[in-house]
Amino acid sequence: MKDKRQRTYSLINKKALRLLADLIRISRLQQGFTLAEVAERAGISVSSLKRIEGADAKCEIGMVFEVATILRVPLFVPEGGSLTRHIQQAEEKLALLPKTAPKRKVDGVKDDF
Repeated sequence: MKDKRQRTYSLINKKALRLLADLIRISRLQQGFTLAEVAERAGISVSSLKRIEGADAKCEIGMVFEVATILRVPLFVPEGGSLTRHIQQAEEKLALLPKTAPKRKVDGVKDDF
């Protein structure tokens, strides 16, 4: 049975989704592509593309990134070449960190301000 709890998203998450959705839509319109054309190239439905452009937080991140890539919307950095450098730096940092986070001790509420 599916969990019926309502997901909540932080304000910064909502703003980032809105920005990426707007950039995708702007790029699509500036390049003169229809929803159907981009959806076909991305291998998704038109309704999925509408959800992406509507900043729906439940869209798969890979699907959103694929649409952004097709429309040449920069992801994280202006040019793709530096993305490789950023990935390498992240992997180097991850190599120095433990594989799992240790369990935190919860000693109760500390309210001695």
